[in-house]
Amino acid sequence: MFLRLLPLVLAPVTSYAVDFGDYFENKTMRLDYFHTGTATEEHFALDRIVSDGPWPGSTTRLVDSLAFGKYLVQVWDTEKKTLLFSQGFATIYGEWETIGEAKQRWGAFHESVRFPWPKQPVRVVLNKRNAENKFAPVWELTVDPSARSVNPADRKSPYNAWAVQESGPARNKVDLLILGDGYTAAEMKKFHKDAKRAADALFAIEPFKSRRSDFNVWAVDTPAQESGVSRPHEGIYKRSPLSTHYSAFDSQRYVLSYDNRTLREVASAVPYEYMVILMNEQTYGGGGIFRWLATAAADNAFFDYLFVHEFGHHFAALADEYYTSSVAYEIPEITVEPWEANVTALLDPENLKWKDLVEPDTPLPTPWKKEAFDAASRATQKKRAEMRARKAPESEMEQLFRDQAERETAFLSSMKYSGKVGAFEGAGYMAKGLYRPYADCMMYTRNDVGFCPVCARAIERVIDQYTK
Repeated sequence: MFLRLLPLVLAPVTSYAVDFGDYFENKTMRLDYFHTGTATEEHFALDRIVSDGPWPGSTTRLVDSLAFGKYLVQVWDTEKKTLLFSQGFATIYGEWETIGEAKQRWGAFHESVRFPWPKQPVRVVLNKRNAENKFAPVWELTVDPSARSVNPADRKSPYNAWAVQESGPARNKVDLLILGDGYTAAEMKKFHKDAKRAADALFAIEPFKSRRSDFNVWAVDTPAQESGVSRPHEGIYKRSPLSTHYSAFDSQRYVLSYDNRTLREVASAVPYEYMVILMNEQTYGGGGIFRWLATAAADNAFFDYLFVHEFGHHFAALADEYYTSSVAYEIPEITVEPWEANVTALLDPENLKWKDLVEPDTPLPTPWKKEAFDAASRATQKKRAEMRARKAPESEMEQLFRDQAERETAFLSSMKYSGKVGAFEGAGYMAKGLYRPYADCMMYTRNDVGFCPVCARAIERVIDQYTK
């Protein structure tokens, strides 16, 4: 195999309907690599190529027609120059390069891409969105499946794997994996209960509720030596099996694991496309990165909302629609239309990406009582920061959230255009210049309102890629 740089323009791609059996074995190839750089440059280095068990995805829909995500992996036939497989995704690095720390030092993260095991050498091309939000290649390597450096042996997992819900063969289902971190061997029954509760929370909300039979849900037990995970802002550190921790990017409630290799090795015990970690913690916190990982604190009073919200990021690349909470990212000036399905810069209202869902009498942008909402939200954020500073008990924080949800639900449901799809200013961490499609949605608030029609449609389209 070899590595070379590519030109900075991605040629138009023609999708071909390829016969899976002509090009691929029924195995998963996992290409592990290191992703390193700063806010202004990035580099890639191959780590290893291994087998990740049977291929869990579709054998008929191999080219990603949605292409959500900051990155896109493509697998090409080297002789016929036919696109055999593609998939959009996001990465921890893709978020890290947007924070202030990336301007000061280098960061390095371990990442993976997975695709069907090729029968012959293929070109693997990694693309990234450029300043115009168009994909351009940034890394390429040729992979020969018969090379001595490629390991075709399947891993024999030492972990107990079990089915939360099994609906059918992986090839035409969405396969979701639930992991637990910070559960001791004596707490495995609690993890099993939490995993089932998470599945029930997901499938209680549309469109997941109607599509439940399109999902398999798996779980793998990873017993810890002690309960809980690291909470650095509180001076609490653990060595949990999956290295999950709060304070990602120094944001107190953002929870991630940077240990990609361990997670991938654990996950290889079952077929999966999406992976979530439940933390054996009460402290509010979670995270979600498209097609990499979602996390949620299992014992928090807002767990159902938290889990499904973060899964929305992970599953359908849905953007956060809130904008009054502090975040670690440095948001650049918006000059092009965002690629996420549920936010818009409204640069071209006549071609709004969800225009077909907007009623003719709904104005764009859509008026709403933004000033009053923002003032109340800022007051809540100020109180929340004060509570964090004095390390208030989590029960007190949960009550603050309950009070906030009650007020906001009543407020956001009482406006002229409540319940209608439009373009409401304030989204994606920006009070001005970005718009969300609905007055309220679980990607905007903690209110018990479910997904708006635009978010629900994006979710349906992702499910269809695995099941149709």
